[in-house]
Amino acid sequence: MKKVEAIIKPFKLDEVKDALAEVGIQGMTVTEVKGFGRTGGKKEVYRGSAYVVDFVPKVKIEIVVPDGMVNDVIDAIEKSAKTSRIGDGKIFVMPVEEAVRIRTGERGEDAI
Repeated sequence: MKKVEAIIKPFKLDEVKDALAEVGIQGMTVTEVKGFGRTGGKKEVYRGSAYVVDFVPKVKIEIVVPDGMVNDVIDAIEKSAKTSRIGDGKIFVMPVEEAVRIRTGERGEDAI
């Protein structure tokens, strides 16, 4: 099993969710996060004064999937989250040693 984490622009969440549903993803965890990459934030003007917003609002999606679904999930996120502009986000993939469904006690892929 693998955990796929994607940091995306907030307005792309519905498109990404729909694309993931098309490849068979039934559940995910979504968190509102803030951060910045190479650009170091963005300049905004508020009441006539320019200032730098250090942390840009983003959404983090976390999904645990069987190894065989990883490429489909990555492709779905990449295609649906892409705007071809700076700050589209990142996708990370990590191994998951174990998963347990608390209600039933199911383990491994049965739990996801």
